Amino acid sequence: MLTDPRRVLMTADAVGGVWTYALDLARAFSERNVSVVIATMGPLPSHTQRQAAALLPNVELVTSEFALEWMNDPWGDVERAGQWLLELEARVTPDVVHLNGFAHGSLPFHAPVVVVGHSCLLSWADAVPGAIDPGKLSSYFEHVAPGLRAADLVVAPSSSMMLALQQHYGPLGRRLVVANGRRAGVFHPQRKEPFILTAGRLWDQAKNVEAMLAVAPRLPWPAAVAGAEAMDAQGSRGAMPGMRVLGSLDEATMAGWLGRASIFALPARYEPFGLLPLEAALSGCALVLGDIPSLREVWGDAAWFVPPDDRDALTQAIGSLIASSRLLNARADAARAHAAAYSLDAMAGGYLAAYRTAMAHRATHGAFSCAS
Repeated sequence: MLTDPRRVLMTADAVGGVWTYALDLARAFSERNVSVVIATMGPLPSHTQRQAAALLPNVELVTSEFALEWMNDPWGDVERAGQWLLELEARVTPDVVHLNGFAHGSLPFHAPVVVVGHSCLLSWADAVPGAIDPGKLSSYFEHVAPGLRAADLVVAPSSSMMLALQQHYGPLGRRLVVANGRRAGVFHPQRKEPFILTAGRLWDQAKNVEAMLAVAPRLPWPAAVAGAEAMDAQGSRGAMPGMRVLGSLDEATMAGWLGRASIFALPARYEPFGLLPLEAALSGCALVLGDIPSLREVWGDAAWFVPPDDRDALTQAIGSLIASSRLLNARADAARAHAAAYSLDAMAGGYLAAYRTAMAHRATHGAFSCAS
């Protein structure tokens, strides 16, 4: 009978939500006596990020600057990163290799491999047609599909994302949906104030923050946008009537803004799970979200959904919440109650079950059987 793993080698990057997810999962594992070696690629973690990792007694952080597979022409770096990961596995001797990327899933790791699909270029491009050169998409598919197909287990944070992976890269082998979770203790309601919060890079058409910029002048309440790059694809920032630009916020500062905001709006065109709406719901915000299958799956009746490209509907939804304090409070309460299901404990339990599944599959079938 297979036992739970004691050591996990996990890849990550310091660019976005994967870093938050990796640290939260490692934090939950600390209570289960599971140690985690987090190997980052891409831009180096900031001083604040390194400090956060150093506070976790079960985490070893190992960094590199190899290009990530979704970056421009990264494949030479991706190959070199693969050799680095194999050498790291030989030193660490993990029970499971947990890859938060795709291309390295076909490497000859000794440990069973779990590949997690947080998002992908092909499904992102479906949501924003014409935004990515077809040649880049073709090259991306050629490099990442073998990794997904070779994994002992493929995990996604929602059934919608798993369906996208299967459609774009299948046939895939063993698959499991494990929802993301967040620390409820960090995000909690404070004294609510009359403003709307949104977040994201303005150039990311999938997040659709530009829709909030467009409707902000029409709204009875002021709005604020948090994000590392509150600017367009050309790197410029024009006037933003009705919108306060907060810039990049650390976790504690973001928690403060969410705790005070009454409404969190994200009319996304693409969001495979959505950590930000989860943080907002834990913080007692009413949610106004893009009407896409993944967000419907995650939030059910606990959010107000609007078609991402219908700015009148977005204005009406936010206006209706502002006009009725009873409705606003009811929607905020519903979102917060629903968010309780997405705990770190549930996520950790789901991943331990995923690891056991991958370990059993490797023990029975050997390496690379999913690719055959």
